[in-house]
Amino acid sequence: MLLGAAPGVGKTFTMLEEGARLRDEGKDVVVAVVETHGRAATAARLGDLEVVPRERHVHRGVELDEMDLEAVLARAPQVALVDELAHSNAPGSRHDKRWRDVQALLDAGISVVSTVNVQHVESLADVVEQITGAAQHETVPDAVLRAADQIEVVDLAPQALRDRLAAGDVYPAARVDAALSNYFRLGNLTALRELALLWLADEVDSALRAYRVEHGIDAAWEARERVVVALTGGAEGETLIRRAARIAARSAGGELIAVHVSTPDGLRQGAPGALAAQRALVEKLGGSYHQVVGSDVPRALVDFAKGADASQLVIGVSRRGRLGSLVTGPGIGATVIRESGQLDVHIVTHSAAGRGWSLPKLGGALSRSRVVTGFVLAAVVGPLLTWLLAGHRTEDGIAGTVLLFQLLVVVVAVTGGVWPALFAALLSGVTLDLFFIAPIYSVTIAEPLHLLALVLYVLNAAIVSWVVDQAARRSRSAARALAETELLATVSGSVLRGQDALQALVARTREAFGLRRVRVLSGDEVLGDSGVAGDGPAGAGASADVSTLPAGEHGVLELTGQPLQAGDRRLLAVVAAQVEAALEHSALTRTAGQVAPLAEVDRMRSALLAAVGHDLRRPLAAATASVSGLRQPGVEWSDADRDELLATAWESLESLSTLVTNLLDVSRVQAGALAVRTAVVDVDDVVLGALDELGLGPADVELALRASVPAVVADAVLLQRVLVNLLDNALRHSPDGTLVRISTSGFAGRVEVRVVDRGPGVPPERRDEITVAFQRLGDTDNSTGLGLGLALSKGFTEAMGGTLTMDDTPGGGLTAVVSLPEAPTPAAGADPHGIPTSGTRSAPPAGGTVVEEGP
Repeated sequence: MLLGAAPGVGKTFTMLEEGARLRDEGKDVVVAVVETHGRAATAARLGDLEVVPRERHVHRGVELDEMDLEAVLARAPQVALVDELAHSNAPGSRHDKRWRDVQALLDAGISVVSTVNVQHVESLADVVEQITGAAQHETVPDAVLRAADQIEVVDLAPQALRDRLAAGDVYPAARVDAALSNYFRLGNLTALRELALLWLADEVDSALRAYRVEHGIDAAWEARERVVVALTGGAEGETLIRRAARIAARSAGGELIAVHVSTPDGLRQGAPGALAAQRALVEKLGGSYHQVVGSDVPRALVDFAKGADASQLVIGVSRRGRLGSLVTGPGIGATVIRESGQLDVHIVTHSAAGRGWSLPKLGGALSRSRVVTGFVLAAVVGPLLTWLLAGHRTEDGIAGTVLLFQLLVVVVAVTGGVWPALFAALLSGVTLDLFFIAPIYSVTIAEPLHLLALVLYVLNAAIVSWVVDQAARRSRSAARALAETELLATVSGSVLRGQDALQALVARTREAFGLRRVRVLSGDEVLGDSGVAGDGPAGAGASADVSTLPAGEHGVLELTGQPLQAGDRRLLAVVAAQVEAALEHSALTRTAGQVAPLAEVDRMRSALLAAVGHDLRRPLAAATASVSGLRQPGVEWSDADRDELLATAWESLESLSTLVTNLLDVSRVQAGALAVRTAVVDVDDVVLGALDELGLGPADVELALRASVPAVVADAVLLQRVLVNLLDNALRHSPDGTLVRISTSGFAGRVEVRVVDRGPGVPPERRDEITVAFQRLGDTDNSTGLGLGLALSKGFTEAMGGTLTMDDTPGGGLTAVVSLPEAPTPAAGADPHGIPTSGTRSAPPAGGTVVEEGP
């Protein structure tokens, strides 16, 4: 099976080449049916291959040639070449579709080489219609195509196909313009090419899975990036989905698969509403959603990912705290990682896993909760240890008792820091003295050596607690320094990026310092705001602390929330400096934005003055000279001379009027003050009016007006001026003896008018310049005007909601394409705009001919 993205890519030619190759290998090959479409290269490639004569059918008085299925079956070759698999057979044939004929050949043991375009694949017909705007009536079921032993894409770059079309290698010359402007647009061909390649990739993937099943291969083959994201129905689902989608998008053809695991007892069922919303998001991002049941959730996730040939698995970080992990054991994430094998696992953090990122607080090295825990540990475990050891007192066991209490002090120091450790040391010292050192139950110490040991014991406990506290303090300082560096890098990057720098600064600052609201003010104007709307100075509660920092000459950084420490204010001074830089950047951007229009106005003014110096002075001087000559006393003019002077004055004044009108129109277009009166307009009437205005006939212009082109919504007067300017430009640059062609076509709710010339054309990199006012692309002939015609045409067209683009003419030249919105279809007997439209067609200019193209 030979699959192509569009007609003309070379499917038939490739099929004939394959047939010749098989024949040369000794196979019995016949051409059951081939459609050359008049292409000389295809007909020549047919060569001496045996062709089975076609069967003729007569339908409504028209003779139709179809593949003679019975003749091919009777011939019984080894291989049959069957072109255009999606073709619909003529009434009276054995089957209604050619693909059914092919199935009959296959059932008879005849191998078939066939061709099909991607627009004829049944599952893709609606997608192709959205891309091209053309409905497909001839399709082939996907199952028929997938049953082929081999599918090959006949690929051709979109621009290369357009070049073939322009050269006349695909369609006759009369159909080239319409094809290029409709189905064979560059964007259409690119999308169809991608569609064909993706469809084939899916087919290859199915074949790969079948091969692995057939050969008992369980290990995943990462031939294609597949990312599985695990969903629980929690608030973190959207974050996980978007992260997984970005991972899948990093590689071409990446696939996003979402899965939710529910337990058989239903105890782990997510919120249905949240899961439905997450499923919609997955499908919106081009992924697929699955739900599986499993009592062991980690194992079910891993099994599903491996079964889907996934290369990566995305899960959320556990919402449980450390205590919960100690009580219930390792979470799903840890189990998934252990069971994943070669599968890459991404654990993504989210808001439900804890509070947002913030700077570690300065001050105490350990948190208050840890300090309290240390005191509680010393107060509870110390007496309990005393009770346990008091019943086993011996003179020789005092060393072991001291070591146990020393261990308690170390544990308390590690847990709560210096103060709980000192408390534990003093408490354990007193306990040892009272209950374990003679005399017992007395603070008196009989042996001086025991007193020294007790003092050393307390000192050792104090040193251990101090070391633990200093380590914690340095760890906290290092973490804060790292966080400060990250914050400064973020705010600096925000300033460098320019766009939304202030908003990024205030949002990051509020998050980093745990504030309720951060604003950047300039006088009464709020330039950046992050936080709750009611948390400003006017709406803040009594407990809210509001402080300000200057940010440049006119900016103020306003902070609402908890009081800030000295270290925080030091870092905020750096943030304020970045805010000042962002304000300066914004001011410079605004200034540059104000200067650019002034520079453009200055350029236009200079061009206008240069044009006035010659183009306006020349007709004015000619008119003045003619009128002055007529009024000169003492000169007798003949009637012929008088008529010539009057004609010169008239032509000069008329030229002057046109130039002034164009200048006024350019100023209106640039000021956005152009008056546009849109209505339902028949394009053919406007085209013929433009020809009348220029006095053009069949010796100058070739018309190719389609009868089926609908009316447009436009201003008839402006549209006629657009066409007059385009025709005048095309005629001026066309070689002698060549005609300017005007064609019309409708496509996807738009109507296009194409003015085609065979002149020298314009390089692609300079096409935008020809629609700029006062541009003549280096033309030194000042008699051609100010260079306003195409600029006005573009402005008029865009004012009517259309576009004016320039394209290459096949074979050389320039094609101007005016695209306008199609008028809505009126109800029977009524016009939606209240303007009657006529079904009759205007007559062409005297002696002219209208060539109406069919659909």
